[in-house]
Amino acid sequence: MNIGQAAEASGVSAKMIRYYEATGLIPAAGRKASGYRDYDAADVHRLRFVRRARDLGFPVAVIAELLGLWADPSRHSADVRRIAAGHVETLQSRIRDLQEMVAVLDTLIACCHGDTRPDCPILTRLEGAASAPEANPAAR
Repeated sequence: MNIGQAAEASGVSAKMIRYYEATGLIPAAGRKASGYRDYDAADVHRLRFVRRARDLGFPVAVIAELLGLWADPSRHSADVRRIAAGHVETLQSRIRDLQEMVAVLDTLIACCHGDTRPDCPILTRLEGAASAPEANPAAR
């Protein structure tokens, strides 16, 4: 199948397929006599694996490691588990960071009069001035 068909079958855009090939995440597809890429069912299966891993937020470098483990029949599931657990820790850290951002913005929004006056604690905070209120989750 051509790249468009492989993209449709795998859920990975043709542009991303080219990128994954260029970076070595997936092997370059075979070529037809016409020079067009030629994908088979195994290629589509690999692309689906990559797509599902990306949907879970794994970075490309980690997906490469997972692909290596997936292809290795002598792999240890402990290695896969370690990678997944590390990714969960990263996601939880990002969630905490996002929650802190929300808390800061909630505080700034609450302090903003939202009227015709020019003073605005949101802009003051973005400017970096020390007088803008900080989020204090304990004070809520």
